[in-house]
Amino acid sequence: MAKDAEIVKGRIISVDVLRGFDMFWLIGGKGFVLAIAALFPSVVYEFFHRQLSHGHWEGFGFYDLIFPLFVFIMGMSIVFSFGRLIEKEGKKAVYKRLVRRLILLYLFGVIYYGGMSNLWPEIRLLGVLQRIALTYFIAGILYLNLDLKGLIITAADILIGYWALFSFVPVPGLGHPSFGEAANWAAYIDEKFLPGRLYYGHYDPEGILSTLPAVVNALMGIFASKIILEKTLNDQKKVLYLIGGGAAFVIMGFLWGLQFPVIKKIWTSSYVLVSGGYSFILVGLFYQIFDVWKVRWGIMPLIWIGANAITAYMGRNILSFGDLADRFVGGNFALWVGEDWARFFHHFTAFLLLLALLRFLYKKKIFLKV
Repeated sequence: MAKDAEIVKGRIISVDVLRGFDMFWLIGGKGFVLAIAALFPSVVYEFFHRQLSHGHWEGFGFYDLIFPLFVFIMGMSIVFSFGRLIEKEGKKAVYKRLVRRLILLYLFGVIYYGGMSNLWPEIRLLGVLQRIALTYFIAGILYLNLDLKGLIITAADILIGYWALFSFVPVPGLGHPSFGEAANWAAYIDEKFLPGRLYYGHYDPEGILSTLPAVVNALMGIFASKIILEKTLNDQKKVLYLIGGGAAFVIMGFLWGLQFPVIKKIWTSSYVLVSGGYSFILVGLFYQIFDVWKVRWGIMPLIWIGANAITAYMGRNILSFGDLADRFVGGNFALWVGEDWARFFHHFTAFLLLLALLRFLYKKKIFLKV
């Protein structure tokens, strides 16, 4: 453990831990926690099931934070990595990285959704990794060409413009503005202009138009990094600004949601403020715990996950850790311990197998870079 601590020394540990915390829920943490909750009274399971599921349309739960939090952290990494790269190799190298990452992440996304085996038009051209690719590219270009004031104005313009389109411009064929499912501007544009398979038949939750407000989550990550790196602020002021600013964004988002509902599937402006606000709060809390108080106990599993986030995400899709887990706790195991406990041990074993792979890669300093 001491050796691991030396490897991460000198970094902003809270960001690495937060990235691992976020990925934990995507690579098996959800099933693992729900399996634990199932061992308790049904009211406990129902609470966790609600929080770890996306709402049908309007509303916001814990699991609705996971994807925008990753985009937010990715925005933070733009500030940390671009500065060093510009200093060493110049802006041209950064533009090359942006283009390379855009292409590779986009292709990974197509492969993730079966693009190498599916035939046209069953290929999903937009999805989680494709959205990450696009938001990283756009936010990176903006960061390289605008100062802080310009980035803030751009973020505000995107959110206000998105709101104005949905609120005041009639949807073609409908005759009036609408926030309804499959009856809104995002659904209209996806159905008309997005080729390939649409995730929900009429629209894609990572579709064309909703990519624009998602860029603002990345820009909010850039703003958070600016606060952390601001030399005129002491650590406690940084934490205060992050948590206080995040709380203000959450309140503004829910208030805006009274008119422009908080809807993840079309990434409404109110949803951006709510998810971005909670992301600010988490960054502030993690910065206080892991960079100010310097807590190090138990963080390495999250570091292993965060260090190879794309590997973890792709690996869980390509390699069946669930099938591997069945080799250990499948078969007649449920007859011995009961269905609920068997489900718990299955999720726990599958997660441990993936974690063991990520630990091995981290120890060998093998990182998937795109």
